[in-house]
Amino acid sequence: MHGEELTRFVIGVIGNVISGLLFLSPMPTFWRIHKKRTTEAFHPYPYLASVMNCILWIFYGLPMVHPNSVLVVTINSAGLFLQLCYLTIFFCYTNKKNRGIIVLLLLAEAALFAGIVVVTLVCFHTHVKRSMFVGIVCIVFGIIMYGSPLSIVAKVVRTKSAEFMPFWLCLAGFSNGVVWFAYANLYTFDLYIAIGNGVGGLLGLVQLLVYGFYTFRTWRRGPVHNDVKPGDVQLQNVAANRPSV
Repeated sequence: MHGEELTRFVIGVIGNVISGLLFLSPMPTFWRIHKKRTTEAFHPYPYLASVMNCILWIFYGLPMVHPNSVLVVTINSAGLFLQLCYLTIFFCYTNKKNRGIIVLLLLAEAALFAGIVVVTLVCFHTHVKRSMFVGIVCIVFGIIMYGSPLSIVAKVVRTKSAEFMPFWLCLAGFSNGVVWFAYANLYTFDLYIAIGNGVGGLLGLVQLLVYGFYTFRTWRRGPVHNDVKPGDVQLQNVAANRPSV
């Protein structure tokens, strides 16, 4: 490996570690669901979105689409496994209506992914064109997932309390976007990883700034008491997949 190529690989490994931590972040929520044997007010949509996002990035990283992207494939494979585990737990403890929604949306995602695969392989015959098509689709899903935490930002602004926004997960989301953006700009520039994670890094920075402002405000004025516990958050309400890598 050349120096710049080695640096890119090392940064990619660091990005995988940070992305892995993000994928693991919903575990306290699902431990709570398991103990209470109910999903309460939580929704399956963030995890369903993560499944689709991970599948698309795995496809993007395959040799037939974008060669030499093993780090992209490995972390999103792990992420896909974890999202399916979360959905399985959710499915076991949710109501009949939500179970039906989960099944229908998973089938819809499977059909959509199959269509994307067919279009990619039939209509595009070079790595450049395939990477462009799949990359654009990945960017769209990645930005949607990175934008999900804005709902929590709105709640923080409304309640004037940052307890809804766990600091370490916000920091991990910001770090994930920055590291993968750096990865995309080293050795071989990857526009699609760069755009998705560049946007993710900016949104993560917004979360950190909001967190810092309202934490300082609370510190000066005294704590604000709310009914929601800071640990009760969902993956996409904090930071995605999803690490969009």
